[in-house]
Amino acid sequence: MPLEEIELTRDCQAEQIPLGTIITLHQGTPVVITQALGETYTVRLPNGGLYRVAQRDADALGKDSAPHAHPVGVADLDGPVTEEMVWAQLRNVYDPEIPINVVDLGLIYDMQIEPIADGDSRVLVQMTLTAQGCGMGPSIARDAQQCIEVLPGVAEADVRVVWDPPWHPDMMSAEGKKKLGVE
Repeated sequence: MPLEEIELTRDCQAEQIPLGTIITLHQGTPVVITQALGETYTVRLPNGGLYRVAQRDADALGKDSAPHAHPVGVADLDGPVTEEMVWAQLRNVYDPEIPINVVDLGLIYDMQIEPIADGDSRVLVQMTLTAQGCGMGPSIARDAQQCIEVLPGVAEADVRVVWDPPWHPDMMSAEGKKKLGVE
C-alpha cells in the first residue's frame, strides 16, 4: 500500500504503538496511513509516533467504517465451526507494526475447539508476540478473539498471550518469511 497522507475529519480514539496507551487524535491532525490491514489502520503523526485506529473510526481517515458483516469466506457456512474456519479468521489479525498476519508470523501456538451444551463451540487459542515488552499484546489478542467470535457456531473465544516458547523468526511460515525477505 502506498503511504497516504490525510487530515483527520473528526476526533477519534487511537492506540499508541507499542505501548497500547489510548489517546484522542483531534480533527485536522495530519497523519500518514502506513498500514491498512485486517480491521485496523496504522497511522504516523508528524512527531513520528505510530498509532492504531480501529475500523469503527475509519471514517475519520476518510475510509469506510462499516465492520465486515461476515467473516471472509464463511458467510454461507452451516454446521459446526472447524479449525480451517478459525485459521482463516486469524489470518485477518495483524500486528500493527508488521504487515503480516499473526498466523504467518508464527504467533499462534495452539488452537482448540470445545463443543458446549447448546451445540455451539468455545475456541481456545494460545498466542505469543514478537517481543515480550510490547504493550499491544492485549489489543492484538482482543482482535483475534473478536475475529473468532463472529464465526457461525462460536459461542465464545478465549485468546491468551503466552511466552513459552519465546517467539523466533524461524516460527514464521514460508509466506511470512517471503513477505519480510527473511530466508
